[in-house]
Amino acid sequence: MLHQNGYPIKSSATVLLGAQWGDEGKGKIIDYLIGKEGVEVTARCQGGNNAGHTVIVNGRSYDFHILPSGIIHEGCVAVIGNGVVVNLEALFAELEHNGILSLPGWEKRLLISENAHLVFNIHMQVDGMQEQARESQSTKLGTTKRGIGPAYSAKCFRNGIRVADLLGPFDRFETKYRNLVAYYQKLFPSLEVNIDAELAQLKDYAKKLRDLEIVCDTVSYLWEARVDNKKILIEGANGALLDIDFGTYPYVTSSNCTVGGACTGLGLPTNAIGDVIGVVKAYQTRVGTGPFPTELTEGIGDQLQSIGKEVGVTTGRRRRCGWLDLVLLRRSQMINGFTGFALTKLDIMDTFPEVKIGVAYKINGQLLKSPPVRNFDWDQVEVVYETLPGWQTDISQVRKWDDLPENCKQFIRFIEDFVHVPVRWIGVGQDREALIVRD
Repeated sequence: MLHQNGYPIKSSATVLLGAQWGDEGKGKIIDYLIGKEGVEVTARCQGGNNAGHTVIVNGRSYDFHILPSGIIHEGCVAVIGNGVVVNLEALFAELEHNGILSLPGWEKRLLISENAHLVFNIHMQVDGMQEQARESQSTKLGTTKRGIGPAYSAKCFRNGIRVADLLGPFDRFETKYRNLVAYYQKLFPSLEVNIDAELAQLKDYAKKLRDLEIVCDTVSYLWEARVDNKKILIEGANGALLDIDFGTYPYVTSSNCTVGGACTGLGLPTNAIGDVIGVVKAYQTRVGTGPFPTELTEGIGDQLQSIGKEVGVTTGRRRRCGWLDLVLLRRSQMINGFTGFALTKLDIMDTFPEVKIGVAYKINGQLLKSPPVRNFDWDQVEVVYETLPGWQTDISQVRKWDDLPENCKQFIRFIEDFVHVPVRWIGVGQDREALIVRD
């Protein structure tokens, strides 16, 4: 037991991260942990409304882009941390779209860090202009154009604006906002902003936030939650292979979506982190451009896309599909130190007579010790595959490990032996109940 200032710190936070390029099915596992293991606090630590979780509860589908998934559970507090960039228009729209506003006491269960930076419409315009410029240079990144990158850039450039600024004296906020607009208009002379209209809307949001009393010092809140021995679950957005430092740069997001982002994005010390769960899809998907060594551009790739309904929650874009890549999964494990995997959408593989898994990379016949760093090297990668027999059995109704087909178990054991991480949860369908839990 740790002690600090006389307080016993009893609880550690569980961190749940996407171990691939996002879209691994994190929402399903988050919802299970909240419902079955009594999670009392869920927290977002990074990203913005460029991410997306789909949660299906009692036949209803909820689409979350910035809200922590725990918001729909009575008795669970949802925290948006300082590392998140917040688009207030999108936040309030998401609350309405998902029917949260009709839930009793929802405003008592949502907290937003006063240190979180704001995403404005001007950030979104800049995002689109930057992507258009990259497209003309054939360097398109596939951004969601939600303004996330420019908002993080402003944060690092130190002319960003935080939630606390909006709730302070409005004349001071207005000065900051006008200065930010002037800065971007110098860089992009064609930018058109109705500053007065924007300020009027932002003033309205400031009043809403004050009335709801949902903005606070979330660092202190999480500290007290640990003192009170509450179960805390940190929801990662995006995926580890999109991390700004360790992802397939420059085709990455603008934040740290590896385990370190949980500490910096919430103000938690490293000794507050307990289990680190990596969510892994049974195959590989990616939205937008960027390296994808195991991609299948037709045939089986089309089947995976169709059977798995692989369409982005946030963008509506068709996801690229391919075989599971254990080279990248092992890299993700090195960085995050996963204590367990949640393997999702295993049922999508039911009909294939054989299943391939990427186990090594070569360039010019030479085995690589680690994934490429330079962007242009990815085009030269040759994947070495292991081929396993398929199970060709419907597993969607299976709820126990012992009832899985032997070839299916062999596929799972191969992943465990290669990456040295146990698979503790196995998703075999969309619903919360379509999950095999291993002791």
